[in-house]
Amino acid sequence: MTKSIVIIGGHGKVALRLARLLSSAGKSVHSVIRDEAHSQDIQSAGATPVVLSLENDPPEKFTKQFVDTQADLVYFSAGAGGKGAPERTKKVDYEGALKIFDAIEGVKQQGGAKTPRLVLVSAIDIRNPDRVPEHYDETDKQRSEQMRKAIGTYIHWKYEADKNLVQRTAFDWTILRPGGLTDDAGTDKVSIGKTHLYPAIPRDDVAAVLALLADREDAAGLAIDLVGGDTPTKEALDAFVTRGITDWLG
Repeated sequence: MTKSIVIIGGHGKVALRLARLLSSAGKSVHSVIRDEAHSQDIQSAGATPVVLSLENDPPEKFTKQFVDTQADLVYFSAGAGGKGAPERTKKVDYEGALKIFDAIEGVKQQGGAKTPRLVLVSAIDIRNPDRVPEHYDETDKQRSEQMRKAIGTYIHWKYEADKNLVQRTAFDWTILRPGGLTDDAGTDKVSIGKTHLYPAIPRDDVAAVLALLADREDAAGLAIDLVGGDTPTKEALDAFVTRGITDWLG
């Protein structure tokens, strides 16, 4: 069972919710932040703050963190969110992600006893732009086009990071691709699988799915689309993992 966890991008809204869930379940959680001023928020969520820069620190520093904490699992929940300069989006969402992939691969070289799993938080509709999923309706197609116009750089680099990850074989990984996020109270009901791009989903429910994935080693190699829905969260995740859908390209 997963005991030691590192969250990259620990001060994000979903990441803070996730830390609370994991720590309350008895997990040891270290949350990586770039600003020491956020340490109190991390501690209030039940996690231990670790100050490292995804943009500026080398992979070896992250590897050392994984080794020192004997991490079973790493969550990558960092992201520029499509905001700011395009070059920063690439730096965080693509280069930062690859840095963590490399850091995980370096664990054994730095004397770690085990290579941690990775759960990567991506985004809905991250796919080959030339392959529109057959289950998309007209609303999906319109929303997809709007997203690409509004945050095309973000979508591009998320896709490139996902493509890089699926070629990695040195560690187990799972990709979670949530839809639009809200700060509404969680419902404990979701839609997982061949979803539409709507409705939006509360951050509480995204964090709940991420927390469930902590002990789902059988979700390795899967990309999981997630939006608001009517199916109880655990039931929806169980059904999806059982089906074992891997066609993440869309």
